[in-house]
Amino acid sequence: MHGTINAARNERLRAAREKAYATPLSEFHPGHPELFRSDTLWPYFERLRNEEPVHFCSTSPVGNYWSVTKYNDIMHVDTNAAIFSSDVKLGGIMLRDVDERYQWPSFIAMDEPKHGPQRKTVSPLFTPSHLDRLAVLIRERSAEVLDNLPRNETFNWVERVSIELTTQMLATLFDFPWEDRRKLTRWSDIATALPKSMIYDSEEQRLAELGECGDYFTRLWNERVNVEPRSDLISMMAHSEATRQMDRDNLLGNLILLIVGGNDTTRNSMTGSVLALNENPDEYDKLRANPALIDSFVPEVIRWQTPLAHMRRTALQDTELGGKLIKKGDRVVMWYVSGNRDSDVIENADNFIIDRARPRTHMAFGFGIHRCVGMRLAELQLKIIWEEILKRFDNIEVVGEPKRVYSSFVKGYETLPVRINA
Repeated sequence: MHGTINAARNERLRAAREKAYATPLSEFHPGHPELFRSDTLWPYFERLRNEEPVHFCSTSPVGNYWSVTKYNDIMHVDTNAAIFSSDVKLGGIMLRDVDERYQWPSFIAMDEPKHGPQRKTVSPLFTPSHLDRLAVLIRERSAEVLDNLPRNETFNWVERVSIELTTQMLATLFDFPWEDRRKLTRWSDIATALPKSMIYDSEEQRLAELGECGDYFTRLWNERVNVEPRSDLISMMAHSEATRQMDRDNLLGNLILLIVGGNDTTRNSMTGSVLALNENPDEYDKLRANPALIDSFVPEVIRWQTPLAHMRRTALQDTELGGKLIKKGDRVVMWYVSGNRDSDVIENADNFIIDRARPRTHMAFGFGIHRCVGMRLAELQLKIIWEEILKRFDNIEVVGEPKRVYSSFVKGYETLPVRINA
């Protein structure tokens, strides 16, 4: 089966490469969601890295933007928050400007001095001692989910494993009612979905569902603000100086950030790990032969998947990058997905290699003040699930093409058909 799937993939990439190299750079819109849904983005970014690493797009239906595609240039943008703003009022952190109806401030879409204190409120949840306690829970749940998977029949890995485990973890972090935990998955999906994604029918429906999210969490907040502080995210925010006076919009913004950050990223890396090993069977053999390689396999999966393909900034002043003049007010998109394939910084960047010498050289978590607050937890979840998988299954076989998300922000999967032989 691998052979057939890989052959189809290679043919798709060959055609994409032909098209990418035949299209004038002036017509490039590398943020087109279809490139990500069809997994044909790679030759476009390869060409940009080689020929025009800082590229201006004037053909996008959502407005003009700069693409930054090389590792060190992305690093420059990401670590210069005084020049490149994340403020939601200027458009936010996604290529497409945030609709005025959804301009809920969250600490990832804030600049200093507001950003730091709000971020610091939730960071105690990700300290080494707290992660050690969570690890026990993650292992128990991973074992339970894996032990209940069907044998000798095809099932959707995304639904049965990736979504289930990440949603359980989110429910724990929020101390969210367990029986309602799938609401978190839905709110995560709808928060980042594009109009053509088929995930919702109308903007009114979307707004109503996110309003329901706000109502639900406001109720939990009101319950927790009046009792002793506990070690869940809502209680931490309700009792912290920096966040206890948040208005509803700021609360909703931070909640959606934590839901998406804790859900989409880990869930898509979990799915991506199974796909990557199937596309690279020699690496799968290597991992089976030496499970200790999980420690370098995990960051390599995160680099390979890059579950959030980009982050966007808005220039606060005229500035130069890569020989191009970026004007005040311009949109600047850092393509992490491209930086993670920059062979000038990462050796053999186009190859999936689970025993790399420096596997943590990647930018999937971002850099600077907005570096992912939960990155150690994401790595821990991936590490434990694979420790448990290797104890149980000789092979998780991908038996069909994955269905990918229609988005150039969340680089993820809706389905991945797999089979585990008894």
